[in-house]
Amino acid sequence: MLSALSITNIVLIDHLDLDLRDGLCVLTGETGAGKSILLDALGLALGGRSVTGMVRGGADRGTVVATFDPPAGHPAWDVLRQQDLTIDSGIILRRQIGADGRGRAFVNDQPVSTVLLRQLGETLVEVHGQHDERGLLNPTGHRALLDIYGGLGGLINSSIAAHDAMRRTALALAEAREAVRVAREEEEYLRHVCAELQALGPKPGDEEMLDRTRTQLRQGEKIADALHDAKVALYGDDGRDNGVEQRLRIAQRALQRVSKGAGGALDGAIDGLERAAAEVMEGIEAVAEGARSLDLDPTRLEAVEERLFALREAARKHRVGVDGLSALHDEFARRLDSIDHSGRRLAVLEAAADAAKNAYLDAAGQLSKRRVKAAKRLDQVMAAELPPLALDKATFQTVLSQRDEDSWSGEGWDRVAFHIATNPGSVLGPLNKVASGGELSRVMLALKVALSQNREPATLIFDEVDSGVGGAVADKVGERLARLAHDTQVIVVTHSPQVAARARHHWLIVKRAEGGMSRTSVEVLDAEHRREEIARMLAGAKVTDEARAAAGSLLQAAGG
Repeated sequence: MLSALSITNIVLIDHLDLDLRDGLCVLTGETGAGKSILLDALGLALGGRSVTGMVRGGADRGTVVATFDPPAGHPAWDVLRQQDLTIDSGIILRRQIGADGRGRAFVNDQPVSTVLLRQLGETLVEVHGQHDERGLLNPTGHRALLDIYGGLGGLINSSIAAHDAMRRTALALAEAREAVRVAREEEEYLRHVCAELQALGPKPGDEEMLDRTRTQLRQGEKIADALHDAKVALYGDDGRDNGVEQRLRIAQRALQRVSKGAGGALDGAIDGLERAAAEVMEGIEAVAEGARSLDLDPTRLEAVEERLFALREAARKHRVGVDGLSALHDEFARRLDSIDHSGRRLAVLEAAADAAKNAYLDAAGQLSKRRVKAAKRLDQVMAAELPPLALDKATFQTVLSQRDEDSWSGEGWDRVAFHIATNPGSVLGPLNKVASGGELSRVMLALKVALSQNREPATLIFDEVDSGVGGAVADKVGERLARLAHDTQVIVVTHSPQVAARARHHWLIVKRAEGGMSRTSVEVLDAEHRREEIARMLAGAKVTDEARAAAGSLLQAAGG
């Protein structure tokens, strides 16, 4: 609900604070008093386009502030959350316009773009006037309106889920086909590389091991000489005695023969010789093991170097490390396996894609059938709503057509548009191109009444919806506006006393000349002044007692 509107220095308004309420609110006043200025100012706060000349003469800038109190769950709160804007008890839209037409926009005192301001405004207010091109006049929104009217939310959710599954399976199939195509183009190369790597047999750690072996082999002569020297030192020149170990044992036995006479003084020396002999034996075994384990065959060096070179050359060619050749071979083998088994895998994906598409066709088909039924019901309701609004010769039709397959979506394949013919024999055409200004406002009203059961909560504004009608027709317009206002706020700018009499709240827009300048103000009317204003609307400039009596009758008949 629009709870307050504050306007400063906009055209004829120097300062105006308007407290609005729920239900049917009417704004009346003489022609030229500034009713359109009020709506234009509100349009600025809703993100409308600003132009030079909107700022009151002599002022540097103009400001419009619109305060809303949307209920919990209203789409406007989602917009605030998505934009990380402050969420308070209400939503305050503020627009500042400079004399040059440029300005700034704010939501809850945080600067925003006019695009975001417009996005919020479209969730909070629907303006229907003779030149309005938003809301029901926008054909892109007709499908959603028909779905709301038909209560098709469950079918739409099923269609969205089916469309998502169809899209995912189709994408998986397309990606698999592309992968197979690319793989087949390089199949010969893959088989060649796999054969090379298979013959090479790379394993992680090969490079380090071969490099270490090559170093050993290159030092083979030095290592052999060192092992020989160690063996001579340990075994003697002829290699038949134990050399060092034997001499240690001889020394140990010599000490043991006299150890008792030494009273234990030689025990430490005997034990030390025992340990030394044991260590020497371990060293002798280690030297022998080293000699056995080292393959110092000079012919092996060539083979090691050839393999190391081959591994490094393959790594350079494939731009990986030597340790990465094994993983590369596995990857290429996997890709070849994918090619070899691609037919079976593609068949599985094709079956899944076909099943998903059939499920979508079924879901979208059911949705389309229900839309056709809802469209017929809506057309019947409109056929009953239009005649009382002096549109008895008009024909309304909800037109459904099927989109091309590449335009199918989660909401189905239907294109929905509201068409109308206002005169017998004329061709049905789009709502926003066929109806005249006055007709259009009444068609909007009839549509709003037809859709009122399931519409999103928003303030509805009708600008001269009663244009060109009077008497009983104007009373029907007022009755429908009052019906709409049972559960939402409806603001109407009107010249019709029949419509004004139906209002729950009534404001009078007055233009006065003050200090050589015109100034527009708004007055809240009590019961007495309201009757006087309706009498003026009936009688014109001179209000008579008869007009006052007629105004009283209108108010009484309307329950006001």
